[in-house]
Amino acid sequence: MSDPASETPAEAKARRGRNIALALGLAIFVILVFVVTIVRLGGNVVKQPF
Repeated sequence: MSDPASETPAEAKARRGRNIALALGLAIFVILVFVVTIVRLGGNVVKQPF
């Protein structure tokens, strides 16, 4: 691993861009799983007695 203290501004910008892309990808995946779960359970949740 490279030392963050000795990286160039271009390397820092590239690393920041990769981190943002990974965060967005993870957030989209989590939202997609949530939406699919709600859609699949949607009709059944209302029918369940409490």
